[in-house]
Amino acid sequence: MNALLTRLEPTFRFLDRVAGGRHADVVAPAEAVAHPRTRQAFLRVAWLLGVELLLGLAAVGIAVGLALGGASVTLPVWMRTVVVLGITATLFYFTWRASRGWYWAYQRLLLFTRIFPVVTLVLAAIPHLYPAWMITEQIVFSLILLGIGAYLGSAHLREVFPRPSKPRNER
Repeated sequence: MNALLTRLEPTFRFLDRVAGGRHADVVAPAEAVAHPRTRQAFLRVAWLLGVELLLGLAAVGIAVGLALGGASVTLPVWMRTVVVLGITATLFYFTWRASRGWYWAYQRLLLFTRIFPVVTLVLAAIPHLYPAWMITEQIVFSLILLGIGAYLGSAHLREVFPRPSKPRNER
């Protein structure tokens, strides 16, 4: 697996440059990334994302089951299931890259865990947009993301990933 990841690293670095913007090359110190608390935090984040993935797959399964059973499944429900799986896949990538020390990935992950719970809860509050089972799924999804955000916002990880200083020409 490591050999494959090593061969694909140039592709990952291209994605990093696209997603990371001006901080794409900023990496946390290796000793801070290897610290047991850092590794434990990202392990917990990965487990919580695994729960998110299962939740998203369950939502797809419910939607498919309802559709096969003759129930009407609206376009917003289908869109929501696809979006949740896409977001979760993106968050796994960000988590993996952040666990390797990439500042940009940590920042994107932190941003997603702050924005998406709000968006999800606002959408869940729109009357008649989603059925009750999907509103419940959205609330659980949001709570898990908030938990991930709590791990990411810990004092330890903020120390591992301090805000990079601006270059002189940006001041």
